[in-house]
Amino acid sequence: MVEIFSERYLRRPIPNDISRLLNIGQQCGFPGMLGSLNCMHWRWKNCPTAWAVQYAGRSGKPTIILEAVVDYDLWIWHAYFGLLGTNNDINVLESSHLLSDLAQDISPPTHYVIQGKEYIT
Repeated sequence: MVEIFSERYLRRPIPNDISRLLNIGQQCGFPGMLGSLNCMHWRWKNCPTAWAVQYAGRSGKPTIILEAVVDYDLWIWHAYFGLLGTNNDINVLESSHLLSDLAQDISPPTHYVIQGKEYIT
């Protein structure tokens, strides 16, 4: 998978991608938006019995949390599986590489205007 798809799908967005996504966001009324971030509990049906208690969520069943950033074309730009047990989105974001990068001011170069104010990152 990595050898075949990494150059196209398993990478950060390049300037052309960012420009396209910002234009789509602008047209939809969301200037500056590159994609949508979401977190979900994914039921781990075949979780090893020895780990089941550690990974038990609110339902009592083992789950793994998936954090993903997806664009309008359903292209997954970022995915993070992590954290065992019962967690909320804030716990997941605090351990995510995405939030860590943003906190260190590491982000793709973007340029957009919201209510007449220009933003360049």
